[in-house]
Amino acid sequence: MPLAAPMPQLDVAAELLELLAATTTEPRPDDRLAALTLTVAADLPVLLWGEPGIGKTAALTQLADTLGLPLTTVIASVHEPSDFAGLPVLGDDPAVQGVPMAPPDWAVRLVRSGRGLLFLDELSTAPPAVQAALLRLVLERRIGTLQLPPGVRIVAAANPRSSAADGWELSPPLANRFVHLPWQHDHEVVVRGLGGTWPRAVLPELDPARLPEAVSLARRAVCELLAVRPALVHRLPGNDAQRGGAWPSPRSWEMTVRLIAFATAAGASREVLALLVRGTVGDGPGLELMAAMDRMDLPDPEALLADPAAAVLPERGDLRQATLEGVVDAVRRRPDRARWDAAWALLARAVESGAPDVAVVPATALAALRQADWEVPATIDRLAGAVALSRRADRAVARVAAADGARR
Repeated sequence: MPLAAPMPQLDVAAELLELLAATTTEPRPDDRLAALTLTVAADLPVLLWGEPGIGKTAALTQLADTLGLPLTTVIASVHEPSDFAGLPVLGDDPAVQGVPMAPPDWAVRLVRSGRGLLFLDELSTAPPAVQAALLRLVLERRIGTLQLPPGVRIVAAANPRSSAADGWELSPPLANRFVHLPWQHDHEVVVRGLGGTWPRAVLPELDPARLPEAVSLARRAVCELLAVRPALVHRLPGNDAQRGGAWPSPRSWEMTVRLIAFATAAGASREVLALLVRGTVGDGPGLELMAAMDRMDLPDPEALLADPAAAVLPERGDLRQATLEGVVDAVRRRPDRARWDAAWALLARAVESGAPDVAVVPATALAALRQADWEVPATIDRLAGAVALSRRADRAVARVAAADGARR
């Protein structure tokens, strides 16, 4: 019986490559991936920032596969401005009909498909002329005379200028059209992925019942902040590096409203929302907005004063202190002996159920509101020791810091 002919080595190699390429996915909590999918669902252009080899392209490839969207990759740095603005094509009678701007083939394929994920890679290596040509594509979704359909989502990736080959800072107009997300590797995700299992990217599940509430919350949060901080409406950063990132403008605040609404309707975590907000208007304004939204959820001081025994105080220390300060402000606006006593009862509950240091500043302010004919309530005895202990601890820390500074 003749022996079977051995398989050609290239066929064996192909079989081995096929085995190596066989991977699976699993649901896994990932704040960055959740922020990315929320931005894609909200139909906003998103830009992933990360060092080379960090897995930006792989994440987008997997996202496209999971969503069932055809992926179109365009390396921005190897194209000319005319590739995005459109190539002029002479017609039969240019003097009458003009010169149409023909779109590139990849844009035509996207329109024919009606849906897809357009991936603009290596954005930070695109020269300024190409970045200028990309403005209309990113904002208006137009390439030459062609309009991309609503089913196309735009995602981009860039390396920091320090690690980009012949890198450029992004121009402010282009940067302000993106949601900027930092992309870093997760050690556990990489190890498990190299073992054959990667996290699965899925679109967020939006709760239809929460849509009106989500829109109302998003609009109220942004408008209330900008009403008291008008300087944040538009603030162009002072250096080129910051101008190439997220910064506040009417356009980026409009994007923020949309992202807050989507995150709220999806029940996203505070960490994911913070990534989205800071990636749209920048770290400083984003942190201010997050703090303002935290305070929007604080209990009503009047309700707390009406029934101190049933009061439920926030668990987080900063929110608890803000709640107590709001109570003191309410008493200051309408001073009354019963309200003053109720405020002391709330401070005592705060000390007994959490860290006593949050009550120090409100207690000092509340004591200053005492009028001559108001007797000191017995409730004060329940918190005097804790407040005094907190103050002694603060003084001890200050002494240690001073002594350490003197030794240096």
